[in-house]
Amino acid sequence: MENEQPYQEISQAPRLDWQVNGRGYYGDFGGAFIPEMLHPNVEELRNRYRSILEDSGFQEEFAGLLRDYVGRPSPLYEARRLSEKYGARIFLKREDLNHTGAHKINNTVGQILLARRLGKTRIIAETGAGQHGVATATVCALMNMECVVYMGAVDMARQAPNVARMEMLGAKVVPVQSGSRTLKDATNEAIRDWINHPLDTHYIIGSVVGPHPYPDLVARFQSVISREIRNQLEERTGQPNPDWLVACVGGGSNAAGTFYHYLDIPSVKLVGVEAAGKGIHSGASAASTVLGRPGIIHGSRTLLMQTPDGQITEPYSISAGLDYPGIGPLHAALFQSGRATYLQATDAEALEAAFELTRLEGIIPALEPAHALAKLKSLSFHPDEVVVVCLSGRGDKDLETYIRNLPEKLKTESKSPGKP
Repeated sequence: MENEQPYQEISQAPRLDWQVNGRGYYGDFGGAFIPEMLHPNVEELRNRYRSILEDSGFQEEFAGLLRDYVGRPSPLYEARRLSEKYGARIFLKREDLNHTGAHKINNTVGQILLARRLGKTRIIAETGAGQHGVATATVCALMNMECVVYMGAVDMARQAPNVARMEMLGAKVVPVQSGSRTLKDATNEAIRDWINHPLDTHYIIGSVVGPHPYPDLVARFQSVISREIRNQLEERTGQPNPDWLVACVGGGSNAAGTFYHYLDIPSVKLVGVEAAGKGIHSGASAASTVLGRPGIIHGSRTLLMQTPDGQITEPYSISAGLDYPGIGPLHAALFQSGRATYLQATDAEALEAAFELTRLEGIIPALEPAHALAKLKSLSFHPDEVVVVCLSGRGDKDLETYIRNLPEKLKTESKSPGKP
């Protein structure tokens, strides 16, 4: 059975141009641009992460926790009413059913085991939507390790339930008041903390961003998503390859995990969906592939929204998890090469898609994957094509936003007599 097999493929990177090179680059993007104080930490991680991940004891422990604690494999659900509407066989990879409610736990389980083998005793993290913070606080409670999570003050206000969850789990949540007070600024503060505590602290970065080897490390831990998709599709459809893979992209960890085992299969079309906010060119957006150009943020060279003189442009999205001014270097390389297509969904489109999935399938998605669902209407499918959408998180954390934006039609229906 699937859940009885070791997750050995975390150590097997894609071939060709999609494997990070020895300098930490995917083509023109990546690298490690770090303060001197962090050089020993990053070098230790770079020199040891592959051997630790390939160790049989690590793989056995990681596989056991994914199975028994996280609840993997996550289901691959054929959404029949959604399929009927969009004219294809649409499957949802149900990462929302993982323990803690999102894909983030895949990475934090792996990284806490890695940190323990590196002899670290203190964990720090950044978070936007709060799901990575919750997942980090969860594994720190499990492993009895100190946990400090940095979160922008704006995000703390709009994701209050997740703040409460982190604190209940024993984490110290530090509000960040600088800049736009969102994910970018939380990451800045986490890096400052790491500089001040270089010896005992491991920084669990939550996405495929940051200095090498973090983008590769996080992608390997999240690759369990595409590994399971491959096996589940083989069982359900008779062949392991879908025609389309669709996932939302902020930094891009759920998309990297969804694409990972298909990067070298050209017949599989890869679609990443960014947050267009109030409109791509409205001045309130996070559409990095459209608005960005090469630059350095948080330790790597990637596509970055910035002014002509190199100052980072403040991003915006209704979704805290996509509110980031750049994308991970793997995604920048996939975009530049044309291997993956990147589309953009506005706040309004994401809300519409979230309400649609809720009514058609009885599943309330997080705002982040709602952006991916929103672009199904923009893609041309054949009736026999297989489409997999990564449902990277559940909508509990976004209920206040959904309530504020509940369409008048639905409000009216909810007040009318119910059907038997």
